[in-house]
Amino acid sequence: MADVSLAKTSAQDNVRGPSLLSMLWRDKLAFTSAVVLIIIVLFAALGPTLLGELAADQNLRGRNFPPFSFDRGWAFFLGGDSLGRPMLARLVVAAHSTMLIASGTVLAALIVGAGLGLVAGYMGKNTSQVIMRLADVIMSFPSLLIAVVVLYVLGPSIPNMILVLAITRIPIYLRTTRAEVLEVRERMFVQAATVMGASHARIILRHILPVVAPTLVTIATLDFAFVMLAESSLSFLGIGVQPPDITWGLMVAQGRPYLNTAWWLAFWPGLMIVITALSLNLLSNWMRIALDPAQRWRLEARKTKNV
Repeated sequence: MADVSLAKTSAQDNVRGPSLLSMLWRDKLAFTSAVVLIIIVLFAALGPTLLGELAADQNLRGRNFPPFSFDRGWAFFLGGDSLGRPMLARLVVAAHSTMLIASGTVLAALIVGAGLGLVAGYMGKNTSQVIMRLADVIMSFPSLLIAVVVLYVLGPSIPNMILVLAITRIPIYLRTTRAEVLEVRERMFVQAATVMGASHARIILRHILPVVAPTLVTIATLDFAFVMLAESSLSFLGIGVQPPDITWGLMVAQGRPYLNTAWWLAFWPGLMIVITALSLNLLSNWMRIALDPAQRWRLEARKTKNV
């Protein structure tokens, strides 16, 4: 009996296929990217609490202290900035604001854009035309130009940064969701739910949204890197986050005058931006395949080859 039950369990596992975690483990690039992102998120969550005071502590005797030395303690292993503050502590604390702006922007744009896209794709032509013209108006202006103008009027701050960047990213989610809904609503299970008398809200939330969600998650992961780079660009131009708040983009801007004498002031935050963006892009490519039932077999086939 035990052998029969084990055989049934094995057969069920083969039908279900490997889990997402097992497929992620076999893809070393995606797994490494996920680990790097988890570490960065932990730094962003715990950094201000653990290293907030150390990152703000000024000591002019240690200004532009060179990296790779423990003479002034572990906090100065990556060097000191122009005011003698440890670069390592500041990088960890800056991750909080950078991740807060990026995650807030992506989450707000995803909720608003996906909601409007679901309505535009499922409801009638008139409603769709009104919503799509709104998206066209937003997309007719360069996103960076809108951010520059609005931040100049409202003033640079983290909430304003999230608001401006989210507005510029809404059309991406809106158009993608609408295109997906136009195709999904014609499928047989949606037609069956309509015939059985299901309400529009139930059809959208229970039948259409789960099919569209994997595509939106993949786009959000990729868009996270774009938003982070956009925030860094605005901070570099001087209209982003202002001191005493700090982001990686602001650190690059503050280190620009010292490139010839203290390269590490701009290099380390720039390197963190590159590593985070690269990890997000690699993980997004993996998620695009893993969450797509038509392409997931590519990752599942690796298990057969390894066996």
